[in-house]
Amino acid sequence: MAQKTSPGALQAPMNAPLNNPAAAAQALLHNPGAAHAFLNNPGAATQALLTTAGATQPLLSNPGVGQQITSHPGAIQPHISTPGTNQPFISKPSAAQALMKSPSASHALIRSDRGSMLSMSDDNVMMKQIMTTHAPDGREVDVRPLLYLVEDILNRATQHVDFLVKGTLAQIELEEKAQQANYIAMLEALTYIIDRIACELSYKAMGGSDAHATTTAIFNLLSSYAWDAKLVLSLSAFALNYGEFWLLAQIYSTNQLAKSMAILKQLPSILEHTAPLKPRFDALNNLIRTMMDVTRCVVEFKELPSMYISQEVPALATAMTHIPTAVYWTIRSMVACATQISSLTSMGHEFAISTSESWELSSLAHKLKNIYEHLKQQLSLCYKYIDERKDVETYQMLLNLFDPSVMHIDNMRILKALIYARDDKLPLLDGSTKRHVSLDVLRRKNVLLLISSLDFSSDELAILEQIYNESRVHATRLESQYEVVWIPVVDHSVVPLTGEIQTKFENLRSTMPWYSVQDPKFIEKPVIRFIKEVWHFRNKPILVVLDAQGKVVCPNAIHMMWIWGSNAFPFTSLREEALWREETWRLELLVDGIDPIILNWIKEDKYIFLFGGDDVEWVRKFATAARSVATAARIPLEMVYVGKSSKREQVRKVTAIINAEKLSYAWQDQAMVWFFWTRLESMLFSKIQLGRADDHDPMMQQIKKLLSYDREGGWAVFSRGSNTMVNGHSSTVLPALGGYDEWKVKVPEIGFESAFKEYHDRLHDVAHPCCRFEFPTTTRIPENMRCPECRRFMEKYTTFLCCHDEQGIPGSLF
Repeated sequence: MAQKTSPGALQAPMNAPLNNPAAAAQALLHNPGAAHAFLNNPGAATQALLTTAGATQPLLSNPGVGQQITSHPGAIQPHISTPGTNQPFISKPSAAQALMKSPSASHALIRSDRGSMLSMSDDNVMMKQIMTTHAPDGREVDVRPLLYLVEDILNRATQHVDFLVKGTLAQIELEEKAQQANYIAMLEALTYIIDRIACELSYKAMGGSDAHATTTAIFNLLSSYAWDAKLVLSLSAFALNYGEFWLLAQIYSTNQLAKSMAILKQLPSILEHTAPLKPRFDALNNLIRTMMDVTRCVVEFKELPSMYISQEVPALATAMTHIPTAVYWTIRSMVACATQISSLTSMGHEFAISTSESWELSSLAHKLKNIYEHLKQQLSLCYKYIDERKDVETYQMLLNLFDPSVMHIDNMRILKALIYARDDKLPLLDGSTKRHVSLDVLRRKNVLLLISSLDFSSDELAILEQIYNESRVHATRLESQYEVVWIPVVDHSVVPLTGEIQTKFENLRSTMPWYSVQDPKFIEKPVIRFIKEVWHFRNKPILVVLDAQGKVVCPNAIHMMWIWGSNAFPFTSLREEALWREETWRLELLVDGIDPIILNWIKEDKYIFLFGGDDVEWVRKFATAARSVATAARIPLEMVYVGKSSKREQVRKVTAIINAEKLSYAWQDQAMVWFFWTRLESMLFSKIQLGRADDHDPMMQQIKKLLSYDREGGWAVFSRGSNTMVNGHSSTVLPALGGYDEWKVKVPEIGFESAFKEYHDRLHDVAHPCCRFEFPTTTRIPENMRCPECRRFMEKYTTFLCCHDEQGIPGSLF
């Protein structure tokens, strides 16, 4: 009687003869170790099985069971009867023939190659074989258009896989570059070789050929092409097959022709079992995406501009030695993917239950990922090298453009080189209308480039805006015929800009009434280098003046702007010299544009003391002594406290005490204090910039004295009307006032101001207050400087200075 077995199991008789080929199958079914040996080495395993006695059960001919045998030997155990049981015999072809002819056997052979493939420790022998196939004939193939098509196919195919397996379909807008006419001619020339490779992939996958042999055959077909072309052409062939598979999957439910074709490929059955297929599809997708990454990387190496980089550069040389290996393993991965798709369509979804195939794909993906990461690192080094070469070229181009001997029709070449060279964007923001505009709004105009970091003090900005707006009021005046453009200088190592930096930039830009560069990244690294090295920008704002032809007529007009405002138009060095020739050491020079009250005192010919410092006791003594002398001499005296160039908080405290004790008039607005010292410092640097910082300039001596006194303590400037008579340090001014009883006898003879000056100078000659200048690294330092007191050359020191005053007056140079 026949014993009932589990469904799908065939029944066989006992005592089958040893020479019956079915005996091999019996041994296979009852000996898992032999089955495993067969899967890894069919020839040796078959020989062993044929010599095994007692093997009586034939190979199961049920396709489902056969697939289970070849996929996973353990999976068929429920169908194997206990030895010794009587089962009817059904004659079938020999087991060896069945294995070698069935798709199951073919895939078993393919899997037998997997172990050797992934355990191969020495790629050199294999790559030497591949290198023998490489015989490029010099033909150039523009693979980029073809790559766009391939990416489109594979991206859409893998998206559909994600949708089927995960229930999501990402919407990716792909470039429609494949529709251009010039691509058609390219495809006509390459279609034949792509079809040959596609057939090779399909045929060898179905036939169960060795993966390395299939890969080598593809390399033989592509022997005359360069490495990047080999890779893109192979990927194109794979995309044809893979894209066709998923195209049917997408449309078979709505298209009868596609439905019939899909049934032949078992697609409905496959798609109905997406859950067990998920590991396989995930592994396929991951490997395909890695293949695309490597392909893009190899193509990018081919597209590197030879004018900026050669194969002698270490990064590119290293990459070129690894590209053949990358191409080999990418094409070999295509063979593996094609085999997996073939197994699905030829054997159905049951074949996909095994995780071993997913492991094979994952192993290949891991290997390719390592290759890709290495190539990407070398590509990054190549791009860095190219950027450096381009930066050097751009910097040299800027030097050539700004060569004084080079003439330009207008200023557009200059402005494009500095701000934005392309025409695809509007690079400027109009501060008055808040609209983006092109550089054409500056054509043939005098342009003031306001160059600064994002640390632009509100005081500086407010004063500059006031000067600018005043010039705009008189639109028909010559002085208003210029435009200001803000050039922000930011750290290019921070890309993209952090939210904090971007917000700071936008807030600062929004307050400016003139033109601004709309994106700090428009100002490229070589431009910043040029600004720093040629125009000596450090941290403080500078104002570079370009005439209507783009020629630099003043390397920094910020000093002129602070001293004379728009009256310095057209802000050339010649205009700067002319303005200095018209100036004298007078009180208006110090306070012009700051305080109209003092200007009224000057008009009234009053006696005036400007004084400063941060020593409250000295301020009290000085103010009291000055009032006492003025009362005794019966002169109209006015005093104004103008603070100090630093220590803003201490200046506020002194001002509060002056107000509370009614010692004198004091500037309440710290912006006025800042502007006073900024203008004074600008006078010094304007002279230095013009090369006029010599000791034959009496005005320069007075400026240096006042700046030096500010560093050393209190000071006072005494004048009658606009004529300044005394510029003294605290150590001489207060004693001079205290000695009034000695010098008052000369007042009737030579006048109050002359008598005071004569006595003060006598004290000064004895005291000789020490002078000190400290130039921060943000400014250009003169080669040497004479002491304004003794006229000897001053010693130069490197000084580290901290006033512990975070609220110090912004922009102070000393």
